[in-house]
Amino acid sequence: MSSTSILIVDDHQLAREGLKALLVENGRNVIGIASTGEEAIRLAQELVPEVILMDVRLGSGIDGLEATRQIAALGLSSQIIMLTLHDMPGYVREALVAGASGYVLKDTAIDDLCSAIDSVLAGQSALPIDLVSAAMKETPTRQKEKGLEDLLTKREQDVVELIAEGLTNKEIARRLEISPATVKVHVERIIGKLGVTDRTQAAVKVVQMKSEAL
Repeated sequence: MSSTSILIVDDHQLAREGLKALLVENGRNVIGIASTGEEAIRLAQELVPEVILMDVRLGSGIDGLEATRQIAALGLSSQIIMLTLHDMPGYVREALVAGASGYVLKDTAIDDLCSAIDSVLAGQSALPIDLVSAAMKETPTRQKEKGLEDLLTKREQDVVELIAEGLTNKEIARRLEISPATVKVHVERIIGKLGVTDRTQAAVKVVQMKSEAL
């Protein structure tokens, strides 16, 4: 069982202590707890945890998104997962742009949270695909194409949009009226062009690029 080192950032004491107890029960090593964004930045530098579980909203000082931006800018090896009550596409988009690797809702089962932790440590994303899809759709059309049209073909953009909707290769093939083999080629090219390792990360990368173009 993993003994992943974790920093918890939450402004509610009961939430912090309850989460710590659950993580410890599941073999994780909680090496620090912070109640503010400023404290999170300080402890991230001092402890360099493998994973930081960051609440979006914090009671005072800078919020979790700004703390994430500042921690990401430090170039630490820590992976940041936003752990929040807010299932809002806008927050997902901001979290990705800030440098988070995951976005998990607080009503998630502890087993799923541990799976998300393992995913980001393996270099993968831990994101609710429905919110990623919604975040892509919320971006204004004129702006969202900026920066992508020179990187992905129109067909590749169509494919990655459908990936974000959670469609399989076969479903994408039916939607676009092309063969599954052709979809597979498009997916492989998209992953290569975006410099990511899987389908979900491709969709996440597009969300980031669209948001940065605004």
